[in-house]
Amino acid sequence: MTPERFAHLAEAYGADLRHWPADERDSARALIAHGDESVQAALEQAAWLDHRLDLHLATVPDAALMHDVMASARRVERPSFWQRYADWLSSLGFVGVGLAGVAAGMLVASLSLPLSGSQELLPSVFDQGDTALMIGIDTEESEE
Repeated sequence: MTPERFAHLAEAYGADLRHWPADERDSARALIAHGDESVQAALEQAAWLDHRLDLHLATVPDAALMHDVMASARRVERPSFWQRYADWLSSLGFVGVGLAGVAAGMLVASLSLPLSGSQELLPSVFDQGDTALMIGIDTEESEE
């Protein structure tokens, strides 16, 4: 065990070695017996803090305060409309976004198709200039 490790354990567990982890006690006793000054200083500081903590007395809370705390803990508040239905209302927003996407897709599809019922075929929005192919197909059909 190093003096740094000893100081770390003394800060964590205090000066009483009975509170330390069992596998660390023997090496801590050997380090104390060795007489290193930094080990002694860490042990004295831990003992001073242990003494201070032992002197501290917790005050008993006032009975009226305990009664008020217990009364407020028992009071159950009814959730509001928004608190009760917040989960499905937030999901409703996702449904609205989905419906808007479907409507936008239908609009794009309707704009890309030619108008039915007209003799003249109008090019679609997504037409890439395949009119020569279409004219070629029309002339082959009319020759037969």
